[in-house]
Formats: sequence, structure tokens, C-alpha cells
Amino acid sequence: GVRAVYDLLVAHLRTFGPIHEQPKKTSIHLANASGFAGVHTRKDYFILNIRSDHLIDSPRIVKSEQVSKSRYHQEVKIQRLDDVDAELLGWLRAAYDLSR
Repeated sequence: GVRAVYDLLVAHLRTFGPIHEQPKKTSIHLANASGFAGVHTRKDYFILNIRSDHLIDSPRIVKSEQVSKSRYHQEVKIQRLDDVDAELLGWLRAAYDLSR
């Protein structure tokens, strides 16, 4: 099930433009000119780390970290196909646009 959710997410991301999947030892980095998101797999879900230039105020964000003056890393738990919705894709579109 997790693979189907990941595949759906990447299919949506490809509508934004070029996406480079960069497998690492414990994660997959998603990049355009630079990284805009990261996927950390678990048994029944994955953590999606979204880079942004502002704090996202949503109960879906399970962890936020300000890594510089204008950069935040924010984590969302993704478990079901329904989790890949317009709200999530909006956050990812903004992150993608920052990575150009």
C-alpha cells in the first residue's frame, strides 16, 4: 500500500515539471534544481519532509523545524491515497517553485 501512495504522489509531482528521485540509504530525496522534499519510509506509511520558506500552520504537520532564517523543514505522515490531496499538493507546489 505504501508504494501505491508514493507512486501517486510522484505522478502528481511530475505535473509540476521535472522531478529527480534521488535514492539515499534511508530516504528518497525529491528534487528539481535543488531538493524540495524527502521521503522517509516506514512499514505502513512514510514521512514526507517538505521544505518551505514559511511555517505551515496545519494539524497535519507532525514536526516543524526552522533550519535557517527563511527555511523550514516540515513533516507530514502519509499513509493513505486520500492523504495526497489538494492541500498537500499545494504545499509541495510551493516547495517545488522554491527549488527552481
